Amino acid sequence: MKLTDALEEKFNDQITLEFEASLVYRQLAIEMEIRDLPGIAGWLRHQADEEIVHANKWIDHLSDRDNHPTIGAVGAPKVDVNTVLEVFEVALQHERRVSESIRDLYRAANDDIDSKALIQWFVNEQVEEEATVSEIVGRLKLIDGDGPGLLRLDEELAARPVRTTEA
Repeated sequence: MKLTDALEEKFNDQITLEFEASLVYRQLAIEMEIRDLPGIAGWLRHQADEEIVHANKWIDHLSDRDNHPTIGAVGAPKVDVNTVLEVFEVALQHERRVSESIRDLYRAANDDIDSKALIQWFVNEQVEEEATVSEIVGRLKLIDGDGPGLLRLDEELAARPVRTTEA
């Protein structure tokens, strides 16, 4: 039932990456808060919370398998954005990084049947995450900085249901 040391390390790397993703989203939310776009900021804060839920799922899996979940070093996110489009391009880039990490974990866990369902859930989740952020990027390109369009998107993203950081 216990994971190999090498696989445990990869799972712990994923835990760390999920916490990093949370901080990136939180910093992006701050950037939108200071630009008076509370709906977009709220959407990004919810996304940050969801990343913590994801980290908790990995932590629970390791703990349930008699392994030792460990959070690695997570530095402050380096986010330099000037537009809403740049915010979501950064988010999409980070989602793609998380997706690739999960695919690597899937390949590494090829013989670990007990991890397959969890990892597959994350593979499916990442397809959804990338599609959602990619759609927002596409819409922002259509808006092209138009004030009323940004305000409409801000209002729409404010309607995202609230989630907590508990799995």
